[in-house]
Formats: sequence, structure tokens, C-alpha cells
Amino acid sequence: MSRLLLASRNAKKLAELRRVVAAAGLTGVEVVGLDDVPPFPEEPETGATFEENALIKARAGARSTGLPCVADDSGLAVDALNGMPGVLSARWSGRHGDDEANNALLLGQLADVPADRRGAAFVSACALVDPEGETAVVRGEWRGSIVTEPRGAAGFGYDPLFVPDDEAAGGRTSAELAAEEKDALSHRGKALAQLLPLLRALS
Repeated sequence: MSRLLLASRNAKKLAELRRVVAAAGLTGVEVVGLDDVPPFPEEPETGATFEENALIKARAGARSTGLPCVADDSGLAVDALNGMPGVLSARWSGRHGDDEANNALLLGQLADVPADRRGAAFVSACALVDPEGETAVVRGEWRGSIVTEPRGAAGFGYDPLFVPDDEAAGGRTSAELAAEEKDALSHRGKALAQLLPLLRALS
């Protein structure tokens, strides 16, 4: 059984990657998170793009643990805000990972924006780096629009505000979708699907 490190402490991201690996039938790969390996100095995410930040995290993880490492950097790009919050999504309100404050700030910024101009996309860049330094970076995007108040209790981040364009979502927010539905449609699901051939080689 080969181990694959996901450079994250986010339990929901870890569960997502484990579901993707299981759904692909990769029985020879065990996905572990940062809490499952000895601590190492984590580099600041100073990249200007999702791809740069994902690579920073994946390289640090592979170098420090000797394991192949996947890292995801993702966020929400809102058309009316010229693509922001973008790489600042997790700390848009000034406090890293405060979903409620981030959502409230975004809704305030879009308060006067009409429905036809509330388009947005979730973006995920996933980097895979092996201990020899071989790298692959892929990108997935999920188009939709921003609603005027949060709906749904599943997911995390901006999920309660994002209604996907996909017909399969039926007008529900990302936070109203079952986990398997979200995996099949989402930005991270699309990015991870592109890595599956490389992950299959690991197993």
C-alpha cells in the first residue's frame, strides 16, 4: 500500500480526495493528511495564482516527508469583483478560514449587483509532486452564480452561496448537494480527475 500525502488539515478536503481515490478503484493508495505525518515547516502561500500556491504546498510536503504529495489551492472568482476574492478567498474577511465572515463580506459587496451579473466560478489548482521532484499541475473550474443569502449546511467555504450552472444541481447551492453529487460536478473533482492516471501509477 503506497501512501499519498494531501497537504491539508482540512478534514473535508481529505474526505473528498479519499472519495475520489475510492471511486476510481485505486485500492493500493492510502491518502493521509498533514496531521498523519511528523510536523515540518510549512511555507507561506505567497503565490499570485492558485497554481503557484498549490506547487509551494506540494513541494514542501514531498520534500519534508519523502511521500508523493498532492496539494490543492482553490477559491472563488466572482465576475463582478474582477475575479476576486481569488487566491485570497480563505482570508477575504481578514481572518483565515472564517467562512461565516467571508460569506457575509462577499454578500455585502454584491448587495447592489443584479442577478444577471452575479456569475462566478470555483477554481481549483491541484499539484502532484513526487519525492524525486517530478511535478504535475492541473486546473478545474466550476461555473455558477452567487445567491443573495446562504442555503444548505453541507460543504464549506462559499458553498452555501454558490449555485452551479449544471442542470444536475437543479438550482441547489453547492452546500445543498450530497457529497457524491458535488464530487462529480465540482472544480476540485474535475482537477483531481485529471490526476487519476498519475495516482494510478503510484498504486
